[in-house]
Amino acid sequence: MIEKILFTDRLVLRRSETVLSGMVTEYFIRNADFLKAWDAAHDSAFYTEAYQKKVLEQDEKIFQGQSLRYWLMPENENVVIGNISFNNIVMGPFCSCFLGYRLDEKRQGRGLMTEALRKGIETAFGPLGLHRIEANIIPRNRASLRVAEKLHFRNEGLSSKYLKINGVWEDHIHMVLLNEEME
Repeated sequence: MIEKILFTDRLVLRRSETVLSGMVTEYFIRNADFLKAWDAAHDSAFYTEAYQKKVLEQDEKIFQGQSLRYWLMPENENVVIGNISFNNIVMGPFCSCFLGYRLDEKRQGRGLMTEALRKGIETAFGPLGLHRIEANIIPRNRASLRVAEKLHFRNEGLSSKYLKINGVWEDHIHMVLLNEEME
């Protein structure tokens, strides 16, 4: 069973639900400038609660086996500071997904993302039953690469002009983590 709420030493990870729409909107507004370097370009509608509520509703609908997103909240604070997502989940002989993660600019460098991902990976490799998690990271995003390396992701090479980030096709380093227990 995939839990709706996960706990780490310092964080609460909550699966997407519409009740979080206000906090999610505040998170994206607060980090709009910071995330531009790593994210797709967004129009002004993206930064509204109505838009985020629709995204959260979609997350709830596609959760069943296709996507899994958790929102990060510090243990004693009622604020969203980031998310982790396991997207494009494909089962059968592939048992794989793509990983995405974001963290509030002011919370960087404290090990919070590593902590959150460690717990999320437990869920992806455990109850979700995945064998492979893939993360594609812009080479200049040293903080993100450091997180993946701490979690033992392996560099499988460079994908040229892989994703359009803030209007520019960016190269990405293809990082992979395997569930060795399934082999």
